[in-house]
Amino acid sequence: MIIPAEYYLVLSAVLFFIGVFGFFTRRNLVSLLISTELMLNAVDINFAVFNAYCYDHLEGYIFTLFGIGIAAAETAVAIAIIINVYRNMKTIHIKNLRELKD
Repeated sequence: MIIPAEYYLVLSAVLFFIGVFGFFTRRNLVSLLISTELMLNAVDINFAVFNAYCYDHLEGYIFTLFGIGIAAAETAVAIAIIINVYRNMKTIHIKNLRELKD
């Protein structure tokens, strides 16, 4: 039994909007990173679904693997930045990081 594409697209939309909501409501750098990862995973689900239901080639899966690689690199860089901010400022809350603008 094949699951209809609409179910995957609804799942992807829900994940994306949870990520957007988390990005705009959280005040912690780690929570912002997790929200960004949710949005990237929603896009990867869309790539895989559109590839499976529209084409017989592997372009969507290749884009998905590329997206996962970019997300992993982005996570590594973001965690390094968060650790550096914590070492210098002793906090990861956004409201307390106003000094970085100067």
